[in-house]
Amino acid sequence: MREKLTRSDVAKIEAEIEHRKLVLRPQLIEAVKEARAQGDLSENFEYYAAKREKNQNESRIGYLDRMLKTAIIIDDANDDDRVAINKVVEVYFPEDDETESFRIVTSIRGDSLNGYISIESPFGKALLGRRAGDRVFVEAGAGGYEVEIRSVSAAQDDSSDAIRRF
Repeated sequence: MREKLTRSDVAKIEAEIEHRKLVLRPQLIEAVKEARAQGDLSENFEYYAAKREKNQNESRIGYLDRMLKTAIIIDDANDDDRVAINKVVEVYFPEDDETESFRIVTSIRGDSLNGYISIESPFGKALLGRRAGDRVFVEAGAGGYEVEIRSVSAAQDDSSDAIRRF
């Protein structure tokens, strides 16, 4: 599946790739060399651990490269009062009599436990394009639930938002 990414997501992925190639890769190669120099490789745990860590780094670089090559770049700039990417939505749950705030994000940044709702999730799909005051039915399993959108606002750019690790 092709990931939907914003330009901000692309920049963060490119920064991670650069860090892994320029900083981590040389360190991990050196760790493998040092462990190999300790002698008998058949019982050298440090060698196998260093090699595994180096391979994991290379796999992550490859994964991120493939993600960027196949990604669909979507625009996150929107000035209206509709629910869209990088908007903060305050939602009222009548069944629980609770109000919660969520930030609408791309699928790679989705983290519902921390208030980041993916545009690919049933909840995110139900909210997209709606406005404050709208009542929305969210399909979930065999049934669903209704929520009310209380407010929609622009999210403050948080440069510390990390791309979710897979």
